[in-house]
Amino acid sequence: MVIEYELRDEYIELYKLLKLLDLVESGAEAKLIIAEGYVRRNGEVETRKRAKIEAGETIEVADVIIEVS
Repeated sequence: MVIEYELRDEYIELYKLLKLLDLVESGAEAKLIIAEGYVRRNGEVETRKRAKIEAGETIEVADVIIEVS
């Protein structure tokens, strides 16, 4: 499944993006799956919960791909 997300600001923190798109039940769950290495940013594992996601990046969580614009 591909989700397109349009930024409203210059960036969004990774854990907030997952929560906003309802891919997790809570911010705590988002932080846990990020810390455990289940999230990829532009093809690389991202473990920083507050990583600043900007336009043009791609995030992968399980079978979901998020295209940020």
